Amino acid sequence: MNFLGESAAFATAICWTLTGISFEQAGKRVGSFAVNLLRLIIALLMMTIFNYITRGTLIPMDATPITWLWLSISGLIGFVLGDLFLFQSYLLIGVRVAMVIMASSPIFAALMGFVIFGERLTLLSFLGMLITLLGIALVVFLRSKGREDQETKKLTSLPLRGLFYAFIGAFGQASGLILSKLGMGADYSPLAATQIRLMAGLAGFLVLYAIGNRWSEAKVALKNPGAMGFITMGAFFGPFMGVSFSLIAVQLTKAAIASTIMALVPIMVIPFSIYLYKERVSFREIFGAVLTVTGVAVMVFGQ
Repeated sequence: MNFLGESAAFATAICWTLTGISFEQAGKRVGSFAVNLLRLIIALLMMTIFNYITRGTLIPMDATPITWLWLSISGLIGFVLGDLFLFQSYLLIGVRVAMVIMASSPIFAALMGFVIFGERLTLLSFLGMLITLLGIALVVFLRSKGREDQETKKLTSLPLRGLFYAFIGAFGQASGLILSKLGMGADYSPLAATQIRLMAGLAGFLVLYAIGNRWSEAKVALKNPGAMGFITMGAFFGPFMGVSFSLIAVQLTKAAIASTIMALVPIMVIPFSIYLYKERVSFREIFGAVLTVTGVAVMVFGQ
């Protein structure tokens, strides 16, 4: 028995941990809008070169029209809607809290599966949702008593908008995965599927840039070596490697199992928060992150 799907899901969790940290740093330097556009351009170049070497084609011409349709919609929802709000949440509440909220993505996936595909939800599934939401609440709302008043004030102002943005990001990720699985079917190349999603996502952001006339933001970012370094690293671990691994995972194993393993990101990011950002992470927040992942496991295996 091989564990290729499970291994891909674990690799996804590692990649998304690194990409979240990279894009948070880049966003603080040049803003989330510029980061979103440039990381898609870089990732698309990487994926196009890789697919040309491995598949012998620059564009996935072997995809059927219905495959192009579902994967393009998936790219617009995941990369444009979901990531635009997610990256903004990094700046407002930080990558650690945002990633805990992103663990609610399987809840959205389960609910959408119930509404759209008629997939059943058991009492155990609802229990898992409740545990997940409780874990998120512990991390977000119940901070340690030793925190300063300034930190407390931040929790009552900026985070409310940041939390909302992170939940939209979770919804976008769930929608993108469901539509990707629908578009790929059982045998279409996850790497080619990622390229189609990247093309759609980039097209969506170019439209937004044209409407808002925000080209100057991208020009400023291109002149910032530090920001470009983080954007390039994030593009490699995120849209290029991470998204590809996630599609491989949902194609080779059950979506429930893949979602559970990918939900390990909130736990993986804690050491970076402590040693890289020197954040004071309380036992309650660590327990909340573990509880969140546990809730996801209960929910998906209870289906």
